[in-house]
Amino acid sequence: MTPVGHKRLILTRHAKSAWDDPTLADHDRPLNDRGRRSALALGDWMASRGYEPEEILCSTAKRTQDTWAMIAGAPLEVRPLLRLEPGLYHAGPDKMLALLRTASHPTVMMIGHNPGISEFAALLPARPPLDPDFRRYPTAATLVVDFDVENWADIQPGQGSVMDFVRLDGRR
Repeated sequence: MTPVGHKRLILTRHAKSAWDDPTLADHDRPLNDRGRRSALALGDWMASRGYEPEEILCSTAKRTQDTWAMIAGAPLEVRPLLRLEPGLYHAGPDKMLALLRTASHPTVMMIGHNPGISEFAALLPARPPLDPDFRRYPTAATLVVDFDVENWADIQPGQGSVMDFVRLDGRR
C-alpha cells in the first residue's frame, strides 16, 4: 500500500511471447515457456517486496493477459480491479499517460508493449535507474515508480521517484 497523497505505478512489459504459429495474429500470441517462467518469477518478486497492485490496466493482447494471469498466481494479498484496455495495445507514451490518468486506486500496475512502454518508462522518473537494460526494457521488465500527487490526473513526466527496476527473463 502507498501512503496517503502518493501514487505508485508498477510498469511491466509483457513476458516473452510465442512465435511458433505463423497463422496467429500478433494480438493473439500467447506466452512461451520462458515467458510463463518469467511472469511467475515476477509475481513472486512483487509479493516478496510488497508490491501489491490495486488496479491493473492491461492491454487486451493475449500475451499481456497471460502475463497478468501468471503474476496473479503469486501469493499477493490484494486482488485488484482488472481493466482490460484496448488502447494499450501498442500504445505510445501519450496514450499510456492518458490512460494512467484515469486510474482510481493508489497502486496501479500497467502491462503493455514495446516500444511504447520503454518510451513511457523513460519519461516518468526524475532520474532513471542506472540499469543498462532500462532503455531497452526487455520482456518482463518492471519499473516501480512513486509519485507525490493526490490524483493520477495530476502526474506529469519527470515527477516520479524510482523505487525499483527488475528484469526477469525466465531463462534457466
